[in-house]
Amino acid sequence: MFNAKILDTGEIVFAGRLDASQVDVAEKLLEEVTTSRTLNFKELEYISSAGLGILLAHQKRLKETGHAMRLVNLNKHVKDIFILTGFDHIFKIE
Repeated sequence: MFNAKILDTGEIVFAGRLDASQVDVAEKLLEEVTTSRTLNFKELEYISSAGLGILLAHQKRLKETGHAMRLVNLNKHVKDIFILTGFDHIFKIE
């Protein structure tokens, strides 16, 4: 199960498992994002290649307008995935 919500602060919180079966939920939410945002992964347990693909597509779209996504609170497993795929060079990870 995957869930994502935008807080009043504008921060987006991801929770659960972002895999191919849940990627449409993330896609719908990220389509609404037009400015730089923080994605809080403190409750994200897992991300698949499909989830990475959605994040990459929206990062590229935002970059074209001078904006970007910042990722925070990645657990070790999720952070390792970003490092192994080289996505740690594409996203600002804190």
